[in-house]
This record gives sequence, structure tokens and C-alpha cells, in this order.
Amino acid sequence: MIVNSLYHQTSNNINQELIWIRNSKKNPNNFSSLYNKYYDQIYRYVNHKISDRQLTDDITSQVFIKAMNNIHKYEYRGVPFSSWLYRIAKSEIYQSFRNRKSSKLINFGDMNLFSFVTEKEENQSNDNKIRLMNSLKSLKSKDLNIIELRYFERRSYREIGTILKITENNAKVKSYRALRRLKKIFLEK
Repeated sequence: MIVNSLYHQTSNNINQELIWIRNSKKNPNNFSSLYNKYYDQIYRYVNHKISDRQLTDDITSQVFIKAMNNIHKYEYRGVPFSSWLYRIAKSEIYQSFRNRKSSKLINFGDMNLFSFVTEKEENQSNDNKIRLMNSLKSLKSKDLNIIELRYFERRSYREIGTILKITENNAKVKSYRALRRLKKIFLEK
């Protein structure tokens, strides 16, 4: 699998990020560097889950307000700061669902899971696209979340583990199992 460099950083980038975090802990006015770096990324993540522009705007704003207000609690654990933001975003999204008692929408745009599910690239007919969307909708929320992080966001297992508060190995196992369940649902439809 190709890893998206947008989500993965060099040690120089992480060191710069740590400086921004340290400065933000001293003075919240310095949080703008982190906000500018991660806003688009977090916005896309929330939008994938919500597909409602106004609600996406509100939740994304809430994520950064919470992050800024709680920056003093942040501890570096070997993964980018964005992992912490994703955990906050996930919590805010779920809270929004609970508050609105709404169902989850799936928006997977140009992402391609066919090779993982059907094992045949040529099987990408419109009917199969509909089957895949319905299969994704049939997954439990926790499985769908892992598939989105791994295959849509192209997150490393380490980052997934950090976001979900599980070990890297557990993230691998859960990803494999979620994909296996998706494949089973897809083949049964």
C-alpha cells in the first residue's frame, strides 16, 4: 500500500511541531501554527464522517477549540500531533451523532476498496460500487472507522493505534478483521 506523505512526517517536521506545541503551551496565541497546519486535514476527516458542511464547520472548530484549551495536557508519544487531533475529532463526531441521534453517512469519493474486497480490479461495475457502499453501511461503526483510517486516510497502524488508543499490533489485527468482515458482507450481497 502506498502511504500518503501528507499524513506522515519527517523528524524535522516533528521537531518543528514540538516547538510549536511547546510555544502553544506557554501562550495559546501561538496555537495558530498548529491550526494552520492541520485544519484542512481535520476538516476533511470530519467531512467524510458528516457530509454536512455547516455541521462539519462547527465540529472542526470545536476540535481546535478543545485542542487549544487542553494543549497543556498533550504529551508527545512518537506520533504526529494530528493523531491527538483525530482522537478529539472522533469524540466530537460521536458526540454529535448522540446529540442529533443521526445515522452515519459514508462518503468515500474516489477511494478504491475493490481490490481488497473483490480481488479483481475489473469488477468495478456500477452495481458493485453500490454493493460496496451498502456493504460499508452495514459495517459496525468501529470497523468502518478503522477501514476509513487505514484505506481512505492511509494512516499507518501506529497512528491508528494512537487515534483509537490501542496498540499498533492491535490496530493491525482490527484492520485485518474489519476488512475480512467487509469482504464477507460484500460477497453475501
